[in-house]
Amino acid sequence: MTQIMIDAQVRSKLMNLSSALELVDETGRVLGIFTPRTAKEPQISEEELDRREQEQESFSTAEVLAHLEKL
Repeated sequence: MTQIMIDAQVRSKLMNLSSALELVDETGRVLGIFTPRTAKEPQISEEELDRREQEQESFSTAEVLAHLEKL
């Protein structure tokens, strides 16, 4: 991956974004999309993860393939 070093002024504009941002040139032409990395991990307790695991129905690969063939 190519890297471009940005200065403090650009960095301050990109900090604390919560969603993607289009980068454009002076004419408004889209150059790319910047997607910020989130440093926060989801705050889900072990109990909630266990509850979700027990709640969800699961299927084997063979069952999924059999269902898809019926469609």
